[in-house]
Amino acid sequence: TSRALPDVRDGRKPVQRRILYVMYRNRLVADAKHKKSATGVGEVMGNYHPHGDSSIYEALVRMAQGFAMRMPLVEGSGNFGSMDGDPAAAMRYTECRLDAISSELLADLDAGTVHWRPNYDGTKSEPVVLPSKLPNLLVNGATGIAVGMATNIPPHNPEEVIAASVRLLDALLEGKKLSSRELARTIKGPDFPTGGQIVSTTNEIKAIYESGQGSIKVRSTWEKGPEGKNSKVLFITSIPYAVNKTVL
Repeated sequence: TSRALPDVRDGRKPVQRRILYVMYRNRLVADAKHKKSATGVGEVMGNYHPHGDSSIYEALVRMAQGFAMRMPLVEGSGNFGSMDGDPAAAMRYTECRLDAISSELLADLDAGTVHWRPNYDGTKSEPVVLPSKLPNLLVNGATGIAVGMATNIPPHNPEEVIAASVRLLDALLEGKKLSSRELARTIKGPDFPTGGQIVSTTNEIKAIYESGQGSIKVRSTWEKGPEGKNSKVLFITSIPYAVNKTVL
C-alpha cells in the first residue's frame, strides 16, 4: 500500500517524494540550471528507491507534465511527452529542475518539522513525509491501486483549495468545525488541467465530497468553425482529463 497510495500530508507517493527530495538536496531549485534527468534518476535508484529506473523516470516525467498535473512540481526541458500519448524522450536527453511551487512542499525540511528514517541500505536518511505547506493531495489529485484499496482523487483549483484551508484553520482556531457542505461553498468541484466541462449536477458533486465515492462526468468543449461548400469545421477547445487526444 505504501508505494501505491499517497500520504494525505504531502499528497505524494514514496517515489515522487524521493525524486523531489533528491532534486532539493542537489539544489536543483527553480532558479538553478537544468540538469540531465538521468542524474537524478540514478541517485534516487541508488540511494532511496530500490526499483527500476524506468518507473522512477516515469514518475518524474508525470510531475513535469502540465496536462497531467494541475500544478506541475518539476520543470522539464526537452520532450516530456504529449496529450496524444507520445512518450517522453529518454532520460539521457531530457533535463529538469524543481518548479517554483515545489519550494512550498520542501521548505523547512531541515528545521525538524518531519520524521526521518534510514534509506534501504542504512547509509543515508530520508524524510518520512515532506513538510508541505500546500494541500497538494487536493490540488494535484492522485491515482493508485494497492492491495485491497485504491485512490482516485481529481485535481482542484489551487486558489479554491488554499481559501478553503484558511477557512478551515480560522474555524478550528475559533473551536468550530466546518462540514463538507460548508467547504463546498469554497471548493465548487474539480478543476482539470485539460479543461473540459463537468456535466455532473451540483447535488451529485456534493454527495461525492460527503461520501468520498462517486464519478465526475466530464465532456469536451468545442466551438463552431467555418463552413465550406462541402465541409464543416469544429474546433475542440478542451478535452476530459486523462483522455488520449488522438483516441478522442
